[in-house]
Amino acid sequence: MERYYKSIGKQLIYESYDKLLKSWGIDFKEKDIETTFGSTHIISVGDPTLPPLLLFHGTADNSAMMWIYNIRMLSGKFFIIAVDALGGSGKSEPNDNYYKHFNQIVWIDELLASSEINRTNIAGVSYGAYLSYYYALKRPNKVEKAICMAGRIPSSQFEVISKMMIAFLPEALFPTEKNCKKLLRKLSGPNYSVFEENEDLMKHWYYLLKYFNNQSMMKHKIEIHANHEIFALKDKVLFLIGKYDRLSNYPKAIKRLEDNNIMYKIIEDAGHAINHEQADIINKEIIEFLK
Repeated sequence: MERYYKSIGKQLIYESYDKLLKSWGIDFKEKDIETTFGSTHIISVGDPTLPPLLLFHGTADNSAMMWIYNIRMLSGKFFIIAVDALGGSGKSEPNDNYYKHFNQIVWIDELLASSEINRTNIAGVSYGAYLSYYYALKRPNKVEKAICMAGRIPSSQFEVISKMMIAFLPEALFPTEKNCKKLLRKLSGPNYSVFEENEDLMKHWYYLLKYFNNQSMMKHKIEIHANHEIFALKDKVLFLIGKYDRLSNYPKAIKRLEDNNIMYKIIEDAGHAINHEQADIINKEIIEFLK
């Protein structure tokens, strides 16, 4: 499966990816880790003697854009490993095994083993939030704590698909620069300007909408969990949810967290791009919960 609609699209995405990385304004290292399912690109930042923090971005995003407003503060407290998801729009390259029988847990196991990390904290946004609590469920002995931003624990596949369609359509089908801004404002709260006014960030996101084939991430399945399973996340996982996030802040999703005693906080003036819109607040929440 082609991950990009045009070769020029891949070039524009990679060039703007590198530009965003440079704008982080701190030292970082890029590395490709060979796994069963392909080459996974990671970006490491900070002192390796600090507690590790594994970061996962959302569907069709990548590490360069996702952590631009968080990386400086978080890397002062943790050794950061930001992962480009296989099949996503970053620099990871899936192989045939990915398309045949991708297993998220085995993949993350291999990433940690390659980095010689036995136990870690995890944080993620949107789909990355799912990966964070999912890995905490399946490998409780490997996860200290997990932060789930702009995420929820769905009770059905219909819930997952319907919310995505309501949020992203029709704008994502017609990726003009005008629709790109319209979609951003639709997904965000009143602080969308911190995203919109960053020209490099906005241009990169436009390239993703225009040239990246979201179907290449379809192998990242969402598993539905019963209440007796997710109850195990109590005291270990914190959900940070934007007040204006139509993908995660709705009665059914909040009730599921409350029914299972899962910790959560509603963040004012934030939508789905929560860690961009309220970066200072989110950074402090992450540090406070994981310290």
